[in-house]
Amino acid sequence: MVTIPMKARLNPDGTLDIHLVTDLPESEVEVVVVVRPIAESVASWPTGFFTETYGAFADSPLVRPPQAQFEYREPLS
Repeated sequence: MVTIPMKARLNPDGTLDIHLVTDLPESEVEVVVVVRPIAESVASWPTGFFTETYGAFADSPLVRPPQAQFEYREPLS
């Protein structure tokens, strides 16, 4: 079995054209196509994430201590 991950763009009518080189000999093969929208699989937050986590640090807020003085160095030549 050969797995070939790829990204493609759907045509305006919702169809997908795939031309794929497999380097397999001429024979019958079974092909499985999984179509997963990228926007949902990459950058989505779980349902209710923000309503469940908003204000989680309200009772114990994060505190940033005073920062040290910046160390000045001679410029490189």
